Amino acid sequence: MSRNRITEIGEIDSISGNNISVKLFDNIKSNMPIIDGVVYRIGQIGSFVRIPLGYANLFGIVTQIGSAAIPESLREAVAKDYDYLKNNRWINIVLAGEQVGKKFERGVTQYPTTGDNVHLVTINDLDIIYGGYEEANSITVGNISVSETLDAKIDLDKLVSRHCAIVGSTGSGKSNSVSVLLQSIANRNFPSSRILVIDPHGEYNDALSNHSKVIEINSSKDESKLEIPFWALPFNELMRVFPGSLSDQNKEYIREKVVESKVASAKENGLPTRKESITADSPIPFSIKRLWFELIDFEKQTFTDIARTVLSDLTVNGNADDLISNEYTPAGLGNAAPYLNNKAKGLLGFLDSMRNKLNDSSYSFLFSPGKLTPDLNGKIEEDLDKMFFKWLGDKSPITILDLSGIPSEIMSSISGTLLKIIYDGLFWGANTKVGGKNQPLMIVLEEAHSYLKAGEHSISSRTVQMIAKEGRKYGVGLLLVTQRPSELDETVLSQCGTMVALRMNNSKDRSHIRAAVQDELQSMVDLLPSLRTGEALISGEAVKIPSRVKFFKISNAPKSSDPKPSEKWLDEIDAPEEEYKSLVKSWRNKNYKT
Repeated sequence: MSRNRITEIGEIDSISGNNISVKLFDNIKSNMPIIDGVVYRIGQIGSFVRIPLGYANLFGIVTQIGSAAIPESLREAVAKDYDYLKNNRWINIVLAGEQVGKKFERGVTQYPTTGDNVHLVTINDLDIIYGGYEEANSITVGNISVSETLDAKIDLDKLVSRHCAIVGSTGSGKSNSVSVLLQSIANRNFPSSRILVIDPHGEYNDALSNHSKVIEINSSKDESKLEIPFWALPFNELMRVFPGSLSDQNKEYIREKVVESKVASAKENGLPTRKESITADSPIPFSIKRLWFELIDFEKQTFTDIARTVLSDLTVNGNADDLISNEYTPAGLGNAAPYLNNKAKGLLGFLDSMRNKLNDSSYSFLFSPGKLTPDLNGKIEEDLDKMFFKWLGDKSPITILDLSGIPSEIMSSISGTLLKIIYDGLFWGANTKVGGKNQPLMIVLEEAHSYLKAGEHSISSRTVQMIAKEGRKYGVGLLLVTQRPSELDETVLSQCGTMVALRMNNSKDRSHIRAAVQDELQSMVDLLPSLRTGEALISGEAVKIPSRVKFFKISNAPKSSDPKPSEKWLDEIDAPEEEYKSLVKSWRNKNYKT
């Protein structure tokens, strides 16, 4: 018997677009035939079949089995004959690609017709399907689930430039998958590879320690301390840091003062910037302490004359550096002198909350960013180029920005601002040697759902949408990691050219994944709840064909930030009363250090 006869399992009965119904032969002796000593399963969801067409072979993916796969035109005719249904087996397949010679390509140039024979796929066929990746632009991340002898490869160029999303429930193996993927890139030893990980919980610091530089808020070393200058934030995001609301009129009043400060500072620092092009959003340093001092001074002024031209005597000499405001002789009662400033804007409440934030040590990374901190005249020791070099210019292929010390109420603003600073820099510097076109950057957004909420118009959502739509033209790619794709902005998810879906139990989350994959493969999403830990369905542009992959397990797995009660409860705590005093002290000072 010829080899083709051995592998025949059925013939095509009907074709509807890319969906093909196949009637399996009645004379198949077993659902598990043995060919060359290898046992094969016929009709497994997600498995492949082969359709020979002359010199080419078409390959399809099984999406349905049994009575559900019977063509619509036959269902009514056979519905009353249960024995016919029982003795006839059907499968639905979706065409995925074709092989000509030893080369497999996604998509098809010709279609089969009814009566064409369908064959099961052997190990040799799988080698052709999953092979063919160029070594120069591919990475290996695991094994193909149907055959552990086959490497699971990913096209690196399309992974980065066309964006990617890794989704899965808690405990499904997301962090391990991300670490394996990044480690696989780092192991290629590209001399100029550039990956930036935005890590809200600091869980990748140990897992990628051999290939990364960690920049964190609580670092004791200047070269690894995360500092984000407040003056690089867009004006609206800077105002959002401070509690309290501002009227539109007062917001514009403060905006004008910020522009004036930035114009003066640009001259003080000798920045080659035209005065007319400076706005409140321009990344130009200015002294926020001096801004606060001048704003609150105007609010507190009193006058000795009814025309409000002569200031009252000072009772307290203020100090802008220490955030102590000037105090004037209190206003008199009724129409008696001194007189209140009738041009005050009513900003005292907002300015008090502003001072509290400026004094809050948990915000020192923002308002006292080391050598990026302006003096009262707006003069700085270092500029943004030093910050860019620290974040993106290290010899390590991976830089981790550990945001675990950032207050949760400004996490969205800060993460969005980080992305905007980086993207704007690479956008406007596209023609430089370190621009995105000459040295592409992949940005990994861990826990993306926490700051990319659907329906929100935050700076993080707007910036990620912009990168998702335009980033590939400027060499900036995204890797989104989330356990709740249903909470993620749909615009961003739809722009991800590659989808890595691990085990997912929530039906709402699965429906969002189903909407993101091609229509014919949506039934495969129903497999997600049954995947093993560390196993994923990978579909999209970075793989030649949708694949079920078992990721490698890295030795130094990412550590969860959750404490383990079974371990911690074994520790003896000495002097508990003293510890509670330290707790209260830290709380009052809003400082982690006691």
